Amino acid sequence: MTDALLEIRNLESFYGPIMAIRGVSLDVRAGSTVAVLGANGAGKTTLLRTISGIIDPEKGEIRLAGESIECGAPDRIVRKGLVHVPEGREVFPLLSVAENLAMGAYTRRDADVAGDMDSVFAYFPVLKRRFRQPAGTLSGGEQQMLAIARGLMARPRIMLLDEPSLGLSPIMVRDIFVIIRRLNLERGVTILLVEQNARMALEIADFGYVMETGQVVMEGSAERLGRSRDIQEFYLGTRQAAPGAARRWKRRKTWRS
Repeated sequence: MTDALLEIRNLESFYGPIMAIRGVSLDVRAGSTVAVLGANGAGKTTLLRTISGIIDPEKGEIRLAGESIECGAPDRIVRKGLVHVPEGREVFPLLSVAENLAMGAYTRRDADVAGDMDSVFAYFPVLKRRFRQPAGTLSGGEQQMLAIARGLMARPRIMLLDEPSLGLSPIMVRDIFVIIRRLNLERGVTILLVEQNARMALEIADFGYVMETGQVVMEGSAERLGRSRDIQEFYLGTRQAAPGAARRWKRRKTWRS
């Protein structure tokens, strides 16, 4: 990929004593949506935590707009335009919706926070109706909207979204992904999306990577990945009929396109 806003080169990270990221390299082009697919334990969440400064890498390079940010403090990375919306939403449950949104703007020193809050409500009108309500009393889908909206309050150039569909109903998942696509197309926010729902992720992504055991095992355009037999069988839940076909869990992945 060219014109990369985010560049990862030969990244290695540990989760406790376990080597969770093994020489990962990837690019996220400015203005694009890039999906990272993989099963539980593939290293996807550790990858995002390493990029956003929560975990320091053992080796490798992370560049944002050409500037090295590996081992940087998370607040410094946010100030440079990278926001991480973590798995499980992690809103502040005792704070109101308004206070959660204000926390998203804590690194800013400009006078446009109120105007940005109005802009956020255009994407998430339900949050305006819940403005004074404690975040812990919102539904799961509303909390996910709040987590994304809180990230937007930092005016990011790139957002890292970790499993935004986790635990949500199919209708809410669809709504969340429509909003993510709109943020990319209408606001120009670059998206790096970690997601187990491969079908939804590939619908909105331009490019994708597949991770297994901490490594990138396949990459390509979202269209190309969607045509891959392995992606279809192991991540999209379709099985190719064949004489004497092995059961899905007995066939080895070949990672061919």
